[in-house]
This record gives sequence, C-alpha cells and structure tokens, in this order.
Amino acid sequence: MKASRLAVHTLTRVMAGVALACGALLASAAVPYPTRHTPAPQDLGAAALGKAPITVTVMLKLRNAAEMEKLVDAIYTPGGASFHRFITPAQFHERFGPSQATIAEATAYFAKAGLSVKVDAGRMLKVTGTPAALQKAFGVSLHQFEVASYGSMPAYRFHAAVGGTPRIASASVAANVSAIVGLSSRPHYVPNSMQASGKGQALQRGAQAPQAAAGNSPGHWTVTDLANYYNVSPLYAQGLHGEGKTLAIVTLAAFTPSDAFTYWSGLGLSVSPNRLSIVNVDGGPGAPSDASGSIETTLDVEQSGGLAPAANIVLYQAPNTDQAFVDAFAQAIDDNTAETISVSWGEWEWFDTQSSVNNPVRGGQTDVIQAFNNLFVQAALQGQSMFTAAGDAGAYEVNRFNPPPSYSQTLSVGAPGSSPWITTAGGTTLPGTQNYQLPDGSIYPITIPAEQAWGWDYLTGLCAVLGYDPISCGIFPGGGGGGVSSYNRVPSYQKGVPGIRVTEAGQSFVDYTVSPPVDYVDLPAGFAGRNVPDVSMNADPETGYVIDYTDDSGQLGAYTYEGGTSFVSPQLNGITTLIGQTIGGRVGLLNFPLYQLARHSGSYTGAHAPLRDITAGDNWFYSGVAGYDAATGVGTLDVANFARAMAILK
Repeated sequence: MKASRLAVHTLTRVMAGVALACGALLASAAVPYPTRHTPAPQDLGAAALGKAPITVTVMLKLRNAAEMEKLVDAIYTPGGASFHRFITPAQFHERFGPSQATIAEATAYFAKAGLSVKVDAGRMLKVTGTPAALQKAFGVSLHQFEVASYGSMPAYRFHAAVGGTPRIASASVAANVSAIVGLSSRPHYVPNSMQASGKGQALQRGAQAPQAAAGNSPGHWTVTDLANYYNVSPLYAQGLHGEGKTLAIVTLAAFTPSDAFTYWSGLGLSVSPNRLSIVNVDGGPGAPSDASGSIETTLDVEQSGGLAPAANIVLYQAPNTDQAFVDAFAQAIDDNTAETISVSWGEWEWFDTQSSVNNPVRGGQTDVIQAFNNLFVQAALQGQSMFTAAGDAGAYEVNRFNPPPSYSQTLSVGAPGSSPWITTAGGTTLPGTQNYQLPDGSIYPITIPAEQAWGWDYLTGLCAVLGYDPISCGIFPGGGGGGVSSYNRVPSYQKGVPGIRVTEAGQSFVDYTVSPPVDYVDLPAGFAGRNVPDVSMNADPETGYVIDYTDDSGQLGAYTYEGGTSFVSPQLNGITTLIGQTIGGRVGLLNFPLYQLARHSGSYTGAHAPLRDITAGDNWFYSGVAGYDAATGVGTLDVANFARAMAILK
C-alpha cells in the first residue's frame, strides 16, 4: 500500500513577525498549507503590491444578543412551544442582523475612503479598493511577501498588514465591527488528518487489502466497518440512506471527484452520479494537489457521502485564508440548502484572535473567533447541524506545530471547534492488539483492552525500545483534541454537567528559540470556558482508515492507516443526515441532545443506551472517565439507539 503524503506539522503564524491572517491565491495553482518546513517569508515591501484591487470582508455585529441566545435555548428545549421551530436566513437577519442604519453608516464611511462596498450574507461588507485606499481606511501598511519554493512545494506570494492592528477612524462604525478579514492573504489553516506514527514510518505491519464487505481490521477500516461498529446499520435496514437530504462540506482544498465515486463503488454503495455539487467561494482553492491538502477534502467527501449514500453533497471549497474560510461558512449557512455541514480544517484558537481590529470605543479586540460564533449561531437557529474536528494534538493544540523544548508545553484547543455553536469531534483508539515489527524482526505487541481516548502516549514504551523519546519518536502530542477554551465561555448546554472543567493555571505560550525567550500570551486560569470535544469516534491512525486518493502524479492509490479527528467530523455529518431522516426533519445543533442525554446515567446503560462511555486512555492530559471528559466528550454513539432517543425527544 502507498504511504500518505500528509504532513502533520505547520508553521506557526506568530513566528513570522507580522500579523498574518488570510489569503489570495494565484490564478489556478493551489497554495500549500504551511508545515514546519515552510521557508520564512521574504518581505518584498509595499511597492511590490502594485495597484491591483484587494477585497476585504468586514463583519458587522449582530443585534439583540440576549434575545438570540434565549431563542436558541427555546428552540432546543423539548416540550417547549418553540422546540425545533427553526427560522429562515431572512428571519435571522431581520431579528438579529445589523440595522439598515448601521449598514448604511459603515457603507458611507468606506465609500468616502474611496472603496466600493457590497453587502453579503446580511452583515458582511465586501470592501474593495487599491492597497493605498485600504491602508488609509484601516490604518495599516500593506506589504507583499514571498515564500520560496522548497522540495516539491511551489513558491507563492501573499500580502499582509504590518505595523500594528487595523483601526477604523470612526468610533461609531468601529463599535459595530466584529471582524476584519482580508488585510492579509497568507494560508495558515491545516487539515486535522494524519498518518500512522513511527519514526520514519519504519514500523512494519502485515499488508492487508481492504475488503468491500465488513470486517476489515483497524487501520483498513471503511465506512462499512464504522457503520457496523457504531450501530449505524439498523438505520439502513429501515431503508434510510439519506434520501431527499443534502449535506455540505466546507474545505480549503480542491479534490478529484472520481476518487470518491471509486471509493463508494468499491464498497458496493449505490450512489447517484449527479449527487455532488461544487461551489467555489472567493475564486476557489485552485487545482487539487498533495501540498494544498486535497487528501483532506477527499476523505471528507468519501466518509460523509459513504455513510449517507443517497444524500446530495454540496462542497463549498475556498482558498486557505481567514477571509475565504469565513466567506465559505457564510455562504453555506446563508444558502441554507444543507441540513448538515462539516469542516476538518483549523488551528489553535489564539491565532484566530490575531487578525483583529482595535475598538477605539471599548479598547478591546474583535476577531475571527467572533466571526465564527456569529455565523454558527445562525446555523443553529436555522436547524443546520455543524461539525468540526477537535484536532490531532491531544490537549496541546499549539504544540502540534511548536513542540517542546523549543516552545513551552501549553494546554490549548483549536478553532473553529472552540465555538459553542458547533459540534466538535474528538477521537478514540479501537480495542485489540497492535503488532509492530522491530528492526531486528521481532514483534512488539500492544494490547488495548477496550475502546479508549486516543492519545499516543500508549506508544511510549515502543518508542523507548527504538531509542526515542516521545517527541523525537513523533508521537507527542498526537491524540484527539480536547480541553477548555480560553476565549469562549461555557455554553448553557454544558452548565452543570459533571466533568466540565475550567482552564488550568500556569499556561503561557513561550518561544525558547530566541534569547531572551518571548512570552506570546498568558492564558487565563480558572476561566469557565467551552469544553471540547463533544462526542468522539475512532480517529487513531493506528486503528484507522483507508482512503482512495489520486496524488500529484495522477496515480490513484489506497492509503491505509489514515486517521485524525478529520474523519469523525464528516462521519458525524453523514450519520446526522440519517438521524434527520429518522425524525422527519432537521436535527440542528447536536450538542443540546448530546448533553441532555449525558446528564442521565441511564443513557449509558441498558439495551437502548444511546451513548457509550469511554473510561480509559487519555489525550496526554485529560483522561477518559465516567460521563463527560475533555478527552472524548460524552463518549461515543450507538447510532441506532441515539436516533431512537432523538425521535422520542422530538
């Protein structure tokens, strides 16, 4: 079998010395997502930008926030008059969007600065003008940067704002701005998928071809294996395959559609040849390529579409930038075509506080995290179920990119998963014995007695035998993302749930590669933040999956031992499509029923238990315990029983 080409590292944004945010791409070429090997960008100066127009997205604040949150609670309270009475995009914008006066004032301000303005998705101003006009309007200096080619990675250019954070001169306009995205065009989000561990992939496993029928061994799993293990199959027996439903995927890389159809066909799934629609947002991400993360999009489509084989799929694909990421979510949500939406790209949440505008009235920061929240709450009110990957760096999201001892070991979680209005998918390791062939030919077995939280610290003994510590072996901090947000407060559905944590003390992100060391941020201690993940399924690459993928050479191959929470997010997308079919309507934000069930211990016991508790393993800090934990959330699903519970709630 071919080995995956996915890298598991990325270059941190804060090390570049400029406030880097979002991106414009070359005409048709895909831009690589960053890795730790990406060369430092070279500053070409302001003149290199020329006079070509640049478009910036300015998101305006929502109104009536308290009323909006009360409506969310009412819509998700079983038995209430508003239960599952979802609203339309037009109703959302009328009740909670910025007023026409606010939009008019902001439009006039930017027009006076020589910029053209278009209103999109109810509260997003697409502001376009020359670099000089944008610099004046936002109080920044824009420079062109170039990243040199290396290995098989092409060179590319991006623009970025230097010399401070953006400012809006009008206090009244600035007071109504949530985020400004587009003043920088550097790609920085990374896919939450990865390949099996092992120093240089030197650990050997017996070759086994994936089978069309159920019963593949872990490492070669297909959607059929997952459907049997997590009890999805009874829904198929009821004739539920996603008929009449539409699911969506938001992604930052293009893919080869025939790969997905090959995967589904190989499993004997009956799918429509016209089921897939592709929407290019902000010009699209360019052609498929290994370097841009096309394998991520491939697995997203294969997994979600394989679990709901009769559903239609809309793929919203965009450049790898803050601006395009926000714009893609906005379009998927405002279109309101899909009942379910998943995404598998992300980064440490603190990075999404850095492309911000200083509010001269309140002196605070407004940022991309708030932009995510403003969009995702609309989806929740519309009854759209949203899913994202928690990350693959255990409890230390930032250390996936910046490992100790060069950087401090810092408890941290990813965005957009830290938003309270999205279901964040964690990861587990399947039970069984993993056999590793050592260089001397002997076998080193590792037995996992029961499904457990995914954290690669269970491989520490194997690494020691090979002469490596966890970092040099490549296993730290591999694991299912989980922990406590330092920026989003604990949502109503998590309040009072046993096992919910607050942030730990002494968490600072420090760069030790320079002298003196630089302390970039001190995270708050004891902050009652949003806990992640919400729910988990098999994500450990060591017990992972097979993907059909066409690489840059044009060769289609079966990539085995693939994993990451990137698999769980689209799997939940497909599964929730089936659950929606079961209840005869939209499911909406899955977190409400998940935590309603988690409050009752009976949800984990008996013949019809909808949840399966994960009480073993850890993600390098948080352990699997009874009930909720920040390693696996509420545990895993028994899907048929969960669908039954949802029908009862409705």
